Amino acid sequence: MTSQLVALCFDANDPLRLARFWAGVLGWEMANDPHDGIVLLPSDDTRFRIRCLPTQEKKTGQNPMHFDLTSTSLEDQQQTVERSLALGARHIDIGQRPEEGHVVLADPEGNEFCVIEPGNNFLADCRFIGALACDGSQEVGYFWSGALGWPLVWDQDQETAIRSPHGGPKITWGGPPLMPKTGKNRLHFDLAPPVHGDRQAEVDRLVSLGATRIDIGRRGGSRVVMADPDGNEFCVLTPR
Repeated sequence: MTSQLVALCFDANDPLRLARFWAGVLGWEMANDPHDGIVLLPSDDTRFRIRCLPTQEKKTGQNPMHFDLTSTSLEDQQQTVERSLALGARHIDIGQRPEEGHVVLADPEGNEFCVIEPGNNFLADCRFIGALACDGSQEVGYFWSGALGWPLVWDQDQETAIRSPHGGPKITWGGPPLMPKTGKNRLHFDLAPPVHGDRQAEVDRLVSLGATRIDIGRRGGSRVVMADPDGNEFCVLTPR
């Protein structure tokens, strides 16, 4: 048995505003979160929740992961862009070329996301959240495949992607060159050990796959804070 990906967590200066934005974009419901924030509950085949957690730190630099949202037509793409802008998003330039068909936006706290043009073959069998696209090495793609038990659905030219056997978004890593890491990531994964599992045994397994234990962001004893082989933070929660 492997860990379950239970949440993608956003550090937020205004968790309620950020949660309302993503609830409006994705059509997910909001709920109170026992882990000190606000949680969004998926209304589709996404295999994880979104948590918005309070922080006083301001965003600096580009996030190493972002959502790729799919479109069924050019009109559908434009509707997603217009809905996002009405909810508080803005257009940004991260070096995309004019001939590229996707639209790059930032949410109210500056977290980047893309609205992908219709006809994208790689995301053709995905729903609205097509992928969580990450900056990362081939090694880290292999790590997360082993950590979650999700098979590789792409492994070419040092680019990797995994997907749950039950569907949902892909998680992709673009390979080198990697962005320099500056401080703690604003987005991180929360994992839960197998049901009735031993958290320490799962932490030991993740270490054997290449993770390390760290202290950044520790809040009490409800979670163990770790980093994957590329240094990206994630948390292993207490079994329920």
